[in-house]
Amino acid sequence: MIDHTGINVSQFAQSQQFYTAVLASLGYVLRLQLGTTAAGYGEATLRPGDDPGGTFWISVGEPSTPRIHIAFRATSKAQVNAFYEVALAAGAKDNGAPGFRHRYHKNYYAAFVYDPDGYNIEAVFHGAEESA
Repeated sequence: MIDHTGINVSQFAQSQQFYTAVLASLGYVLRLQLGTTAAGYGEATLRPGDDPGGTFWISVGEPSTPRIHIAFRATSKAQVNAFYEVALAAGAKDNGAPGFRHRYHKNYYAAFVYDPDGYNIEAVFHGAEESA
């Protein structure tokens, strides 16, 4: 449904370093950089019809108020766990350790952190329940 989206960040270099590390834990890469003002991230392998610039962008600017929530798709519980650990190591603040959120649906496994500008970001896996 959504082709691409983005957020404004107050410290581009810091946010780029953060998102490059955190999104790599989910298999995403830097797809396009526009100098020191914008960067686009997406899947490492493009499929026909994909935007070569990426699906998630960070750009220099005043962060939105209120901060929005963004959920990134994970392909396993292990990726959700890695996202959380990498994010915390990169300076994120905890907003919910990895685990099932059954209030959303029985297989909703996610972790939540606040990025350097206070955006609530999440990694989520919708797969079948399995042991961690």
